[in-house]
Amino acid sequence: MPLPPASQFQFTPDMRICRLLNGMWQVSGAHGRIDPRAALQSMFTTLDAGYTTWDLADHYGPAEDFIGEFRRQLAATRGTESLSTMQA
Repeated sequence: MPLPPASQFQFTPDMRICRLLNGMWQVSGAHGRIDPRAALQSMFTTLDAGYTTWDLADHYGPAEDFIGEFRRQLAATRGTESLSTMQA
């Protein structure tokens, strides 16, 4: 079931974010080994459910690598215009 429209916030004229952020701290390594394929599939599932905004920090380990690969796969499978549907 997709999120309701109220879950989105127009932050700036050209940036709409989800009020509920996807924290990438789980990939920091403190919670064990991360299966990259499963993580990326989960990110697609999350985006499709309406969660469009990810929270990154430098101490989250490979979080930026995951977002980078997710954006590459998103553009390759859904077109570059799909990149505007998510924020990181």
